Amino acid sequence: MLKKTAAHAGIIRKWPDDVSTLTVALILLVLLLVLLAGGVWIAISLAAVAWFGLQFFTSTPPEVNLFQSFWGSSASWTLAALPLFIWMGEILYRTKLSEEMFEGLAPWLTWLPGRLMHVNVLACGIFGTVSGSSAATCATIAKVALPELVKRGYDEKTALGSLCGAGTLGILLPPSIIMVVYAVAAEVSILKVFLAGFLPGFLLMALFSGYIIVWALLNPGKTPKETIRMSFGEKIYKSRHLIPCVLLIVFIVWVMVMGWATATESAAFGVLGSLAIAWWSGGLSRDTFWQSLMGATRLSCMIMFILAGAAFLSSCMAFTGIPKALAAWVASMEPSKYTLIAILAGIYLLLGTALDGVSMIVLTTSIVIPMIEKAGIDLVWFGIFIVLLVEIAEVTPPLGFNLFVLQTMSGRDSNYVAYASVPFFFMMVLCIALITIFPQIATWLPDALLSKPK
Repeated sequence: MLKKTAAHAGIIRKWPDDVSTLTVALILLVLLLVLLAGGVWIAISLAAVAWFGLQFFTSTPPEVNLFQSFWGSSASWTLAALPLFIWMGEILYRTKLSEEMFEGLAPWLTWLPGRLMHVNVLACGIFGTVSGSSAATCATIAKVALPELVKRGYDEKTALGSLCGAGTLGILLPPSIIMVVYAVAAEVSILKVFLAGFLPGFLLMALFSGYIIVWALLNPGKTPKETIRMSFGEKIYKSRHLIPCVLLIVFIVWVMVMGWATATESAAFGVLGSLAIAWWSGGLSRDTFWQSLMGATRLSCMIMFILAGAAFLSSCMAFTGIPKALAAWVASMEPSKYTLIAILAGIYLLLGTALDGVSMIVLTTSIVIPMIEKAGIDLVWFGIFIVLLVEIAEVTPPLGFNLFVLQTMSGRDSNYVAYASVPFFFMMVLCIALITIFPQIATWLPDALLSKPK
């Protein structure tokens, strides 16, 4: 049983001596679950639980902490990168980029077993770097790729599964909205988290394509034969529209790595670059500009509101001493790193059946991060670990967003889409296992590029 710890920052807690910290934590957890189950907005639920905890279990005035938490979480220069990256993705979402990707990538992949199925993986990977959103990536690529693949005679189930799985690359390959949220919540470098996502992202793409190759070799009759051959020059011409997009991503990451721009400044460059690409491709108009701006505003406000509620709850957790007590409790059991990771993986997979990725991160950060630090686990690596678990949540019933996206686009039941994505679900699990056994997959790149010479 957890014991009460010393008062935080001189605040005297008000619960009786026979009530443990664990009991207080359970009371707050039950209240939160009741509010969420009742359909209350996530941000309001978080703030209400925080107010309740401060009012009844501490002597600090909740209204003061409410103001400080909401203002402090919003007035952040680092967090300013979030709406800019969202806007960049919204701009390119409304261009012809998805059609150009399918047309530009298809000629290069006809030699691989599975042929155009690999377009789903590569196109989602490329678009994910400019979108930062799993649902947007899945919807944008599926809008073009799915009808094209079905028309050419490819297996619909595998096409749906590959789109559902590869669509999650939108939150693993930087710049990613989820990564920004985690970096702010865990107080780690956004650039380090961005860089840590590249190799696991490429690994996951390789696992997806590897499965498609094995499937195609085992089912040769389900892959149509190549009918059109192109010269090298023709392939280059078909791919010409992809060059600006790739250069934009390379530029954004490069100026951050070189220290020429902060994450926020790089995001601003990304917005300017995406506007230029949209204008060059003919997809920029007054309507698309306004739609992208409003779309980015709505999504940014939703995320910022959730972050503000989470910051208020974090202050409540600090004053009640719950995270510190939980960390001490976990340390007293002396679990190995792998045991702790396995437990957290199970918890996040369970949360993923009912919550979106942003909510999963902000709900758990204040409690989980002290445990992770106590166990000596790298916070940057843990960020990639969480992102991969959020990816799995995107394809897990009943609330996997990618399932709903493809259900709408294909006309199939969400259970059918979920069944089709099972092999790709296991590829994600394998990726998590690999980065757990070999953490250097996530940590090597940021350490190599950002380590200072002695």
